[in-house]
Amino acid sequence: MTEIVCLPGDGIGPEVTKEACKVLSACAEKYGWELSFTTCPFGGEAIDSFGEPLPEATLKACKRADAVLLGAVGGPKWDRLPHECRPERGLLGIRKALDLFANVRPVKLYSSLASASPLKDPGEVDMVIFRELTGDLYFGKKGVTGEGDSRVAFDEATYSVHEIARIAKKAFSAARSRKKHLTSVDKSNVLVTSRLWREVVDRIALEYPDVEVEHQLVDTAAMLMVRRPGKYDVLVTSNMFGDILSDLGGALVGSLGLLPSASLAEGRFGLYEPVHGSAPDIAGRGVANPVGAILSAAMLIEYTLGEVAVARQVERAVEETLKRYRTPDIFVAGTSLVGTAEFGDRVTETIVGGGV
Repeated sequence: MTEIVCLPGDGIGPEVTKEACKVLSACAEKYGWELSFTTCPFGGEAIDSFGEPLPEATLKACKRADAVLLGAVGGPKWDRLPHECRPERGLLGIRKALDLFANVRPVKLYSSLASASPLKDPGEVDMVIFRELTGDLYFGKKGVTGEGDSRVAFDEATYSVHEIARIAKKAFSAARSRKKHLTSVDKSNVLVTSRLWREVVDRIALEYPDVEVEHQLVDTAAMLMVRRPGKYDVLVTSNMFGDILSDLGGALVGSLGLLPSASLAEGRFGLYEPVHGSAPDIAGRGVANPVGAILSAAMLIEYTLGEVAVARQVERAVEETLKRYRTPDIFVAGTSLVGTAEFGDRVTETIVGGGV
């Protein structure tokens, strides 16, 4: 029995998570898997009920599970809370508590969605960004000294050899199974942490002689992701740079609603979530795009269940569905406009019917 904890969260989170679970259940029935789903409060809804974004009971359930499926967190309702009490703090807390050190974000532009890209001629866009998730500025010492206009704020970025090496190994392993090319992104001309990053990546590269390694400064990488996105296959980078570049990747394919992600620990445990936000302005209307959540379920199938062929089947089912059906954010003439649940139904029907 594979135990999956669902954290629907806020805004459209419950709606898209429902569709991801629908797809997982369909695959389980088709292939004879035993899956159990437990829903727990997280984010803003947990603040409303328990006074904190990550209740202890939720964290304990996640630690017992084999995988976590997350919807989205946050919204204007909680924006006035102190920073340390906001829903987003739950994300940082769960990543640290579960040692989710590798954030994996595929960025793929389906041919049927080429018109959704802001690029005039995007060509092939099919890359995977590996973002280190538990170090850097987000987790270093921070604070404010002084008073009034004399205040000075600081955020400390730190990285250990161990932290760099383990994310590098994840990325090299992925590159080996793809096009055998890895781009390591840093800011080594300015940052001491980046110089250590580059040194460690070069050392790990010796263990993967079949993978070509390229080092690139983050500003150059951002420019080339726009000008020549087809250049990239696997990228590995630090927490903050990865946060920025992966959202840039979302812009390349036309909608953050299309992108999944996996946050992985050692072994097969992972937390899977679409990269979009909670979109409270459309919550409850049944129009949210569930593609990112469904593809996150596909990543769960690949990384936690180890069923790579089935994960590819789910991805193909999504691609086939997008040729005929669209949610409002990516609707174009010649396709049928559908809501969140109906899109999930169409993907499920394709999987169950064996149409891919």
